[in-house]
Amino acid sequence: MCRNIKTLYNFKSPASEEEMRASDLQFVCKVSGFNHPSKINKVAFDSAVEGISVITHQLLDSLLTDSPPRDREIEAAKARARSEKRFR
Repeated sequence: MCRNIKTLYNFKSPASEEEMRASDLQFVCKVSGFNHPSKINKVAFDSAVEGISVITHQLLDSLLTDSPPRDREIEAAKARARSEKRFR
């Protein structure tokens, strides 16, 4: 999985629309190889982002878990620690 795409499921406060949109966009960028599509590809690119957005919402709405919700600040601290260890 792309390291830049963040986990959106099972947090104390649910993922915001902005977070989901950013994740959808990152996924389509990764798959297509475009950071910003050309004018000729913009319609296809935007359509793909919208399609992934629908699927992301369906997935997050249908997932079930017994584990307690995670805290975003704790998860961010863990990520910083992993990054520090990796890029010393």
